[in-house]
Amino acid sequence: MRIATWNVNSARARAERIGAWLDRSDIDVLAMQETKSRDHQFPESVFTDRGYQVAHHGLSQWNGVAIASRVGLEDVRIGFPGQPGYGDPEEAEARAIGADCDGVQVWSLYVPNGREIDHPHYSYKLRWLEALREAGTARLAEDPDAQIAYVGDFNIAPQDDDVWDMEAFDGLTHVTPPERAAFSELVEAGFSDVARPYTPGPGVYTYWDYKGLSFPKRKGMRIDFVLASPALRARVSGAGIDREERKGKGASDHAPVIVGLDGAGGEPAEKPKEAGK
Repeated sequence: MRIATWNVNSARARAERIGAWLDRSDIDVLAMQETKSRDHQFPESVFTDRGYQVAHHGLSQWNGVAIASRVGLEDVRIGFPGQPGYGDPEEAEARAIGADCDGVQVWSLYVPNGREIDHPHYSYKLRWLEALREAGTARLAEDPDAQIAYVGDFNIAPQDDDVWDMEAFDGLTHVTPPERAAFSELVEAGFSDVARPYTPGPGVYTYWDYKGLSFPKRKGMRIDFVLASPALRARVSGAGIDREERKGKGASDHAPVIVGLDGAGGEPAEKPKEAGK
């Protein structure tokens, strides 16, 4: 099985690219974030026409998460136990969806950005991550052999070499000690970063801002992850980051992260060459 996570930065705007990527990628399960659409606006046919079942959770033009699977999609869950909302009064956001895909409980997660260190969204981000850790800890206590994949855009660069220049992030979110501690606590709870051993840094990123020619200048961040429970980690056989998908017109600002299980590789498929090239 091959599982991928991808912040698509608008499923509607990038429907054609998503479909083309699925055609060449041989992905069994794709978790998406920032679909930026309500449920009735989501381009479901991109997936169903290719033999995938799909579950989407979107409440507005912001956020939005989805899972597409060609190996089964059962027991769909909207949000995880204890997931906090944002605002006063608190309102739920479309940031988490889970489903069982051929025995693996896959969660597509879009962790809050945090915005600024003194912003209420930053404390919301830390509460959100704490609730995710508590939910994961409880699930593993209930069933240590559960195969769980927490995948998505975590909006955290856990290590210094996960950003192009630490000095450029002085006083900014994504790299602060509390955010990194929250990520580490999730890993310590039993959810391992299974792509990193196959995609070692420095300079290995999953996100490049649209501004300032960040991609060609290699000014990126590693903020998209596949975190696996112990039973699932034992099945991991490869991983890769499809950096090529960040290139060209209409690309998302994130690249897909791929993990292979049970002998399947994680290497991205090559893009088909244009005629005459």
